[in-house]
Amino acid sequence: MTRSRGCAWLGVSRSGFYEWRERPASATAQRRALLAALVAEIFAGSHETYGYRRVHAALARRGEHCSAELVRALMREQGLIPAQVRAFRPATTVQGDYRGIPDLVGRDFTATRPGTKLVGDVTYIRTWEGSSTWPP
Repeated sequence: MTRSRGCAWLGVSRSGFYEWRERPASATAQRRALLAALVAEIFAGSHETYGYRRVHAALARRGEHCSAELVRALMREQGLIPAQVRAFRPATTVQGDYRGIPDLVGRDFTATRPGTKLVGDVTYIRTWEGSSTWPP
């Protein structure tokens, strides 16, 4: 479809179309673009964990006043979906699976004198080796 036929179909003049196309962005569009950039910056700074409420609060702390719903819409437009950080729980053993682990004391932890039976459980010790989240 040519522009002249498209303009006729929409009921606008060609000169009006070109004037609209060359018009600078409105103040609202400029403000929205600025807020979108700030929202993306705050979201990235939070390791992509902040939802729209926290991003809105961070914007308010910076002195940028806008509604929480605008922040929500800007995040949705940019595809910014927060990831909820779950509590860390080490998965070190499978319940009830004791095959291959010898029971050298026969589940009898009593001793006739000190130092004859030494038992311990070092199931998990956090060392932060290979962790990209330390320090938090």
